[in-house]
Amino acid sequence: MKETLNQNSNRFLSLDVFRGMTICLMIIVNTPGTGAHLYPYLVHADWFGFTLADLVFPSFLFAMGNAMSFSMGKLRFALPSLVWKKILKRTCLIFLFGYLMYWFPFFQQGIDGAWELKPFSETRILGVLQRIALCYFFASIIIYYLSEKLVLILSLAILLIYWAILYLFRESGDAFGIATNAVTQLDLSILGEGHMYKRDKVAFDPEGILSTLPAIVNVIAGYIAGVFVQKKGKTYEGISKVLIIGAIITALALWWNLIFPMSKKLWTSSFTLYTIGLDLMIMAILIYAIEIRKVNFGISFFDVFGKNPLFIYLFSELFYIVLRLIPTSSGLDVFEWVSESIFQKIFPGSFGSLMTAIAFMLLCWSIGWWLNKKRIYIKI
Repeated sequence: MKETLNQNSNRFLSLDVFRGMTICLMIIVNTPGTGAHLYPYLVHADWFGFTLADLVFPSFLFAMGNAMSFSMGKLRFALPSLVWKKILKRTCLIFLFGYLMYWFPFFQQGIDGAWELKPFSETRILGVLQRIALCYFFASIIIYYLSEKLVLILSLAILLIYWAILYLFRESGDAFGIATNAVTQLDLSILGEGHMYKRDKVAFDPEGILSTLPAIVNVIAGYIAGVFVQKKGKTYEGISKVLIIGAIITALALWWNLIFPMSKKLWTSSFTLYTIGLDLMIMAILIYAIEIRKVNFGISFFDVFGKNPLFIYLFSELFYIVLRLIPTSSGLDVFEWVSESIFQKIFPGSFGSLMTAIAFMLLCWSIGWWLNKKRIYIKI
């Protein structure tokens, strides 16, 4: 009787752990120690290619879709006005927090040394949280109004249309070149160079307007996967199907990669499919290990991240910015000093850089642990 209850339980701890793992890895990737290079697999591919770091963001979108498979079921019976209100409110909040994060700390020293407000004209408009907001908005509307069959057809159409757009609307030259692709051209014409990401060779936003289109499919895939595992329950049959479908999608993505190269920065359709396939297989393995085999190792650790994912991510980004702004007598900022004067002394090289990132991640985890202990769950 007890086993039956567990099989029919609507709660999937494995999905919370999956979400927590993405936040954990996201913080490590975003805050590498200075003084040495991080291991290559924890650094995003320069343009084409794929590393472990490239899996993090699409996995978070996939996990968000998983969570929506629970919440959207309730919204289907609500009035459209209430649904739109909820969706718009959350979209605007996430987008606003993302924008304020790039504007932070809001003030800067001018040429004459006086403090002045950081100009809006030089503040990046799009970014990670902004893409999360836009993907959440469009995926929610698509899922709310369309049947599951139409959602699948539209998702496939989005990937094919995006492929065509990159070929048809490129600047003269390479369709996938950093300065000539359609993503760059659209962002330059709408946002302007001042509002774009500027750490690449030219102004290019890896979370651009056009490349948000295929990212929506990552959310939709997470939603469909979440609905499927709820219907099939915590069963061997359900897990096997998820694993097989994930393997097929991964193989299809690798074939597509031959003619439409994987690029996280362009979020190409082959990249979208590849990350969906990998996420499906990871999800299947986690469901098997946690829900069926009852493996407990590391569960509570990652579950802490999964309880307040967006808040912990936002805290990690803002705290990192603050540490990089505080100077020390050595000429390094606080983050650099800790990394190079402590971790690089103990663990020289790439391992020291990784240990710095892990230490920072654990500090952020401690905030999540305290919030969870107090039963404080901040929904953004």
